[in-house]
Amino acid sequence: MSENTKVKATKTMHDMTEGSPVKLIIQFMIPMFLGNIFQQFYNIADSIIAGQFLGVRALAAIGSTGSLMFFVTGWLNGLSSGFAILVAQWFGAKQYDRMRHYVAMSIYLSVGFALIMTIGLGTANESILRLMNFSDEIMPDVKAYMGIIYAGLIVTAAYNSLAAFLRALGDSRSPLYFLIISAVINVLLDVALIIYGGMGVEGCGYATVIAQGISAVLCFIYIVKKFPILHLKKENFQFSFQACGRLLALGIPMALQFSITAIGTIIVQGAVNVYGEDYMAGFSAAGKLQNIVATIYIAFGATLATYVGQNWGAGKLERVKQGVKYTQIMVLIYSVFAMFVVFFFSKYMTWLFISPSETAVVNVSVLYFRTVFWCYPFLGSIFIYRNALQGLGYGLVPMLGGVFELVARSAIVMFVAGRTTFAGVCLSDPAAWLAALIPLVPYYIHVTRQPEGECHHPTRRI
Repeated sequence: MSENTKVKATKTMHDMTEGSPVKLIIQFMIPMFLGNIFQQFYNIADSIIAGQFLGVRALAAIGSTGSLMFFVTGWLNGLSSGFAILVAQWFGAKQYDRMRHYVAMSIYLSVGFALIMTIGLGTANESILRLMNFSDEIMPDVKAYMGIIYAGLIVTAAYNSLAAFLRALGDSRSPLYFLIISAVINVLLDVALIIYGGMGVEGCGYATVIAQGISAVLCFIYIVKKFPILHLKKENFQFSFQACGRLLALGIPMALQFSITAIGTIIVQGAVNVYGEDYMAGFSAAGKLQNIVATIYIAFGATLATYVGQNWGAGKLERVKQGVKYTQIMVLIYSVFAMFVVFFFSKYMTWLFISPSETAVVNVSVLYFRTVFWCYPFLGSIFIYRNALQGLGYGLVPMLGGVFELVARSAIVMFVAGRTTFAGVCLSDPAAWLAALIPLVPYYIHVTRQPEGECHHPTRRI
C-alpha cells in the first residue's frame, strides 16, 4: 500500500487541516483541560489517603517528592510530546507510511530512555535524596517510594507515548478516559494496599505504577481496535539514525523544558522556606490553585502543538497563523476572567486547602495572587508560542525560552530572598513569564513570515 493511500478515519481521529480553526481547537482543548483538572484532583486525593491512613510522616514522604516526580516524569512526558509533533506533521502531510516509521522509532527511543533512567536513577536513588536534604527519619519511606516509581518508568513511558500518538492524530478524548480509569484504579489500590495489604508508603508507589500500567494496556488495546492507521509492520521498525535524530531534536528540548521548569520550582520553594511555615503553607496553597488556573493554558498549548503540526505538515502556513491568532484571543479572554476571580476571590479559594482560621496562611496566599495576577496574559502566551513553535518543528528556541525563564526567576530569588518581603519572591514568577516570551514571540514572527511554499517539507526545519 502506498504511503499516500487514503485512510478511513475513526470517529475519534480528527484531521485538523480542514474546518473552522476555532471549533477544532475548542473541541480538542476541552478533553485535555478536563484531563488536566482531573489529574490535579487525583494527586490531591492520593495525598489525602496517605495522610489519613499512614500519618504525617507518610504524607510528608510522598508530598515532598513532588518536585522530583515532576522532574523525572516531566522528562518522559516532554520526550513523548516532542516525538508526537513529527507524527502529527506526517499525518497532516498524508505520508502515512512515513508517519508509522516515526512511531516505531519513537518506541525505540522511549523504551531506551525509560530503561536508562530506571537503572541510573535507581542506582543513585539515596544519593539524590541526600542532596535534597531529606532527614534520616523520613529517608526510608522516601527511598522506598521513589524506588518503586523508578522501577515503573517503563509503563509511564508507555502510556505517555501511546497517548501522545493518539493526540497527534486529533484524538484528545480517549487519553482523558484512560486517565480517569487510571485515577480511579490508583485510588482504589491505594486504599486496598494500605488498609488491607499493610504496605505503607510502598503501597502508594505500587498503586501508581499498576494504575499507569493498566492505562497503557487499555491505550494499546484501543489503538489496535480503533486505529488501523497506527498498526505497525516489520518494515516500520527498520532502524533509522536520521529519523531518530529528528525525533531527538524535538524530544530532548521539550524534555529539558519540563526539567528546567522543575528546577525553577525547587529554587523558588527554597527561597520561600526562609520566611517560615506560614509562608510555606500559604505559598503551597497558592501554587495548587494556580496550577488549576493554568490548566486551560496548558490545554490550549497542547492543542496548538497538534493543530500546528498537522497544518504545517499539510503545507497550510496561513491556517497555522489563523489558529495561533484565534487561540491568543481566547487565552486573553480567559486571562481577564482569571485575573478578576483570583484578585477578588483568592481568599475563599484558599479555604479549599486551608482552614479559614489560619488567617496568616490565607493572607500569604492572597498576597501571592495580588502580586502576580496581572501577568496571567503573559503566562498564557508562553504556552501559545512555545507550543506553536514546537508544532512547526522547532525545539531549540522553546527550550531557550525555558532557560530565560529559569535565569529570570533565579536572579530575582537570589536578589530578594531574605533581604525583602515575601512579595519580592512572588515577583520571580512574573519576571520569569515575561522573560520566557523574549525569544519566543520574535522567533515565531520570523518563522511565519517565510513564503507559503516553503512549508511542504516539515521535518527539514528541526
